Amino acid sequence: MTKLERLHADITQCRACPRLVEWREEVARVKRRAYREWTYWGRPVPGFGDPRARLVIVGLAPAAHGANRTGRLFTGDRSGDFLYAGLYRAGFANQPTSQHRDDGLTLKGAYITCAARCAPPDNKPLPEELAHCGPFLDRELALLPARVFLALGAIGWNAALVALARTGVVLPTPRPAFGHGAEVPLPGGQTLVGCYHVSQQNTQTGRLTPAMFDAVMARVRQLLATAPP
Repeated sequence: MTKLERLHADITQCRACPRLVEWREEVARVKRRAYREWTYWGRPVPGFGDPRARLVIVGLAPAAHGANRTGRLFTGDRSGDFLYAGLYRAGFANQPTSQHRDDGLTLKGAYITCAARCAPPDNKPLPEELAHCGPFLDRELALLPARVFLALGAIGWNAALVALARTGVVLPTPRPAFGHGAEVPLPGGQTLVGCYHVSQQNTQTGRLTPAMFDAVMARVRQLLATAPP
């Protein structure tokens, strides 16, 4: 078992947050009518992608009937439909869809993680719950050769900044604010990039369009091309 596989196993066994444990397991028991025949994952969801990834994408949390059902981040929900289609167009995914863990999807040069590992009520993890998940993100970043961090939304942005600071990265002061297309150059040639989250609240209202996402990914490609190995 590799160190990354061991980390994934540790994540799936976590029960540190009683509120999240109760919620994720209740959702898995009650289910949504459309998924009545599914056996829900109902556990914390580990990261997914290329262990040699130079791009690390930091999202918010598993969706109650998406990753909490399928066991893979951004899989089986509308957010994932948007994200993986964009990663496919950018050349980071081998297919544009993500329906279940065994659908053949692979990522090349990219790895997806999140700030909270369990589906939270109303998609709003509490500060102490994010703090409990922080060490998992620290361990991931230590194992991945990332040069660009793409934060989806403000919570992903803040989680990435806090994790980078814990690893000893010296951040600008004051702490950089999240914004779509925002960039923070980091020591050693790394860069943090912000993007609106790929949630339906953004993609169905036009706040985040495929063209906007593609522009961010084009910038990510530029940064990777010029980053030191």
